[in-house]
Amino acid sequence: MGTRIIDPQALVFDHAAQFFTISDHQFAELVHGWSKKGLVRQWQGIIGELEVGGQFVPLPSSPQKYIGVNGMRPLADSILSETSMVNMVRPCWISKLEPFNGMWYLSENRKPHGQFDALVIAHNGKCANQLLASSGLPLIARQMKKLELSSIWALLAAFEDPLPIPATTGPFEGAFVKGVDSISWMANNTKKLSHSPKTGPHCWTFFSTSAFGKRNKVPQENIPAAKAEKVKEAMLEGIENALGLPKSSLKRPFYTRLQLWGAALPTNSPGIPCIFDPYGRAGICGDWLLGSSLEAAALSGMALASHIADYFQSGGASPDEFAVGLHNEFQPIRGHDIGQFPGIDSKKHILGAEFIQT
Repeated sequence: MGTRIIDPQALVFDHAAQFFTISDHQFAELVHGWSKKGLVRQWQGIIGELEVGGQFVPLPSSPQKYIGVNGMRPLADSILSETSMVNMVRPCWISKLEPFNGMWYLSENRKPHGQFDALVIAHNGKCANQLLASSGLPLIARQMKKLELSSIWALLAAFEDPLPIPATTGPFEGAFVKGVDSISWMANNTKKLSHSPKTGPHCWTFFSTSAFGKRNKVPQENIPAAKAEKVKEAMLEGIENALGLPKSSLKRPFYTRLQLWGAALPTNSPGIPCIFDPYGRAGICGDWLLGSSLEAAALSGMALASHIADYFQSGGASPDEFAVGLHNEFQPIRGHDIGQFPGIDSKKHILGAEFIQT
């Protein structure tokens, strides 16, 4: 979950998770608590599918769509600030995991960062694979290496005037774009996050397709200027194509920021809530274990926390009973290029939605 604020213009962009839906009772209860605290609300704006050329079809109002009240990042920060059991250390990049005498010793470039009874990895991609390579956790490392990830470009753009959406298309705040190679999603952050009509800058988030991201992938830590310009122009042209506008008719945004999510979203999954190795006292959680959604991430984290608690409560007498997910095969994930949204991806009834009050 990421929200970027650009001062002094006070431009606001959700540049990672765009919204979420609910299909699980346990997650519904969690979101209900967030709603009561004023952290989330229903996204009442029109969301739909936009075909190349400007043909827009609104999605049904059900399932309900939720967003962070002030963006998705403040939701994450608020959750962290409400717990007294988590000590967040930033900046910190653990570079070595060492098991010794029944404990895990963590360090960052030889600087000790404490010893712990159990290890939780809520990360993936090449950095996690490198960290696990010499950890003495071969089963967990093997499962992690099976994960395949997409690449997606994100373009944040602020325009002086509203986008020239054709009258035949109709106003919308978010759209899954179909038939355009360089754009898979577009959302109007200004309307989405504003509580009252605003006449100032119009801030939009655009995501590429995963196919476009793969073809144009470069080291995200050092994006060549020529590649960044090429991608930006391709995405701006894609916006015109999606809206059915003449080429080069779109007014240039006065602010842009381009970001490559090199390890964006999982394309395969073992379909289990968590992975745990009782002999190594180490586990993995993350959305990719169940799919690719905010709900999947929350359910995975809660599942692993409960599993580890049960393991230690048992005294570790029968460790084999607590081995989970160490041999599961991975299957392809279906969904949108920017993730899964339970209830939008399928026609299944959305359980628990009735619990949410805003």
